[in-house]
Amino acid sequence: MKTTQFKLILPADVKAWLETEAKKNLRSQSAQIVTCLRTEMTKGTDSPRA
Repeated sequence: MKTTQFKLILPADVKAWLETEAKKNLRSQSAQIVTCLRTEMTKGTDSPRA
C-alpha cells in the first residue's frame, strides 16, 4: 500500500478527541484517523449527501 503524507490542521477539541480515542484504542493518531476514514468509506453511498 502506498502512503501519502500531508499536513492536517484540526481544531483543538478535535485534536484532543483524536488523542483520547487513539490512546483508548491503542493506536497511533494516524492509525485512528485512517480507521475513522475507512469506517466512513465502507458506509458507501447509503447516506444522503449535503
